[in-house]
Amino acid sequence: MAVQSQNSTKKERDRIGMILYYLYAAFLILSVILVGRIAWIQWLWKPDKTIERYFRPVSVKTIIDPERGAIIGQDGKLLAMSTPMYELFMDCTVRKDYFESKGREGKKLEAEWQSKAKQFAKGLSAEMGGDGENYWKLIEKGREDGNKYLRLGHPVDRETLIRLRRLPLMDEGQYKSGVIVVKKDSRQYPYGTLARRTIGYVKDNSNSNGNNHIGLEGKYDYVLHGKEGEMWTRPTDNRERIQNYDSLYVKPEDGLDVRTTLDITMQDIVDRALRRQIEDNKAIEMGCAVIMDVKTGAIRSMVNLMRDSTDWSLSETYNMAIGLNSEPGSVFKATTLMTALEDGYIQSLDDRIPTNNGILPGYPPDDHVRGMKDISILHGFEISSNYVFRYLAVKNYADNPKKFLDKLYLYKLGQAFDFDLDGLSAPELPNPESPRWSATDLGSVGMGYAIKETPLHILTFYNAIANKGKMMKPYLVESIEKDGVVKTKKGPSVLNASICSRATADTLLRAMKAVTSEGTATRLKGARVQVAGKTGTSRQVLSGEEIKKFGMQNPYVTKDGSYHNLATFVGFFPADNPKYSAIICLKSYLIRGSVYGGVLPAAAMREIVDALYALEPDWGHEIESKVSVPQMALDREMPVQADAKNPVVPDVKGLGLKDAMYMIENSGLRCIYSGTGHVSSQIPQAGQKAPKGSTVTISLK
Repeated sequence: MAVQSQNSTKKERDRIGMILYYLYAAFLILSVILVGRIAWIQWLWKPDKTIERYFRPVSVKTIIDPERGAIIGQDGKLLAMSTPMYELFMDCTVRKDYFESKGREGKKLEAEWQSKAKQFAKGLSAEMGGDGENYWKLIEKGREDGNKYLRLGHPVDRETLIRLRRLPLMDEGQYKSGVIVVKKDSRQYPYGTLARRTIGYVKDNSNSNGNNHIGLEGKYDYVLHGKEGEMWTRPTDNRERIQNYDSLYVKPEDGLDVRTTLDITMQDIVDRALRRQIEDNKAIEMGCAVIMDVKTGAIRSMVNLMRDSTDWSLSETYNMAIGLNSEPGSVFKATTLMTALEDGYIQSLDDRIPTNNGILPGYPPDDHVRGMKDISILHGFEISSNYVFRYLAVKNYADNPKKFLDKLYLYKLGQAFDFDLDGLSAPELPNPESPRWSATDLGSVGMGYAIKETPLHILTFYNAIANKGKMMKPYLVESIEKDGVVKTKKGPSVLNASICSRATADTLLRAMKAVTSEGTATRLKGARVQVAGKTGTSRQVLSGEEIKKFGMQNPYVTKDGSYHNLATFVGFFPADNPKYSAIICLKSYLIRGSVYGGVLPAAAMREIVDALYALEPDWGHEIESKVSVPQMALDREMPVQADAKNPVVPDVKGLGLKDAMYMIENSGLRCIYSGTGHVSSQIPQAGQKAPKGSTVTISLK
């Protein structure tokens, strides 16, 4: 029995061992299969693409927009900036199906939802304007029509959004209220339309006409825009998208800030002054005004107003200051005067020329000088005589007109220069060597016709006179910055170190002061600080479309006698120690009357000067001090000049600059000076004879 029992036990153990062996073998085989399957799936297996997309969340590449840099005024005020704005949409069908599935209880829940929606609509009207009842009707209709993306009002800022989140319904979150908040960066212009065309804008590239990069926003878009980042996102169970951290992430680089030369307070003064002169005058199509810092060329204000022909309103839609390329008229006469002085054809502003009753062969007569035997250069400049400046150009340069035109290129009036805004038109000057050059072109150029210049080119020339011959390049951008740290310094640059001598600049100053005190710009005679300048009134060549529509008497006048006027005043102030130069231009529609540079532009300039006087405390002190000083009479006589070709040098020691220059120039000599105060020495000495037109050098202390 014992042996039988032992055999039975052994068989049982053998059976269990076999079972375990087979189980082990089975598990081993299964393990090998499983590992092989895993390896196959991992490296060899490819799922069916049509099925895969239903089971695997698709990662999508998302572009991260950088924050656009700001445009800043010269005093740090923000002129353009990017701020986050929030648009509100509503899924009006939210929970509607759920409420309907609840039967009687659902009707109660729907009524509660609608009650909250009405309160929400009322709150929207309080925050965003409009009628709360109208908001509710929109939501109600959207719920009836199944609208899942109803726009609610206009974009709001973050502060308003925070208040809106406290309203009934919206405080329950998106999936109960249906309110969807979409963040969107928005460009804000705190000063509205002021300098709007200069600041500019950037539109979407889909703009069909391609005119989508305007002003500083457009020219410096590459700096302001920054660099986009990118990340990959995947969907969640809540239908939102979150970052896929297993994919590439590139951080965006925010744009840099552009600090400009603009003074927004001055911009406001100039804008108001220009509007006041032209707003009610429907004959004016457009106008511009530019104020520039004399020493640096920094533009402190650039106003461009154009009239809308439908409602006659004025807005900044066209940059006339840099875009209008036209015949400037009499403001160009200063170039003729400067050239004749520099070349020695004029010895003194008191030189006189015969008038011949204003008749110069080949040109229309000038009634300004009719009946006069002769006229001084100074008086011709004061009254803006066309005859005088035709005469100076033709008499002195007829044999070599290229010499005269070359000087205009020296004054940078023959080409466009690099500027901080796109669209600066290139000037046009006639070529004496061209077959198109006519016999009358020289005299026409001498008085501001047969050429084309922008207002900015004319201002740049006059600014050089104020700066004693040193021509600065106009500019609008001081620096490129990041968080207040300058990354790229821009600032002043010189176009021409000397377009004329200091003596010539002073002679032109005397002529320009006479224009505002005795000549065509006497509206500026009583300004709070003395202004030196020149007026201009010119007719503009008709366009081909106008000729086709109205016909023409001549290139400037239609058959019915209508024409375009360009009225200009350009100058600088305070006259004897200039801080600002300025130009104001007005262009008319086709009219039969005239718009004169000495009227509306001069009146606008007077208002600007008087307003800026209040902002410059130093000017007030300067003027007050001058008032307390008595007028001094010239305490010596002019020397008797027996020989006109070799005048006697007058004694000017101890005199002030103005009196010294008066005596020297009236003797037929030219004057160069240095220093300030009274004359301490002169070369040649008093009493000596010198050839007419030669130079007397004086030092002041």
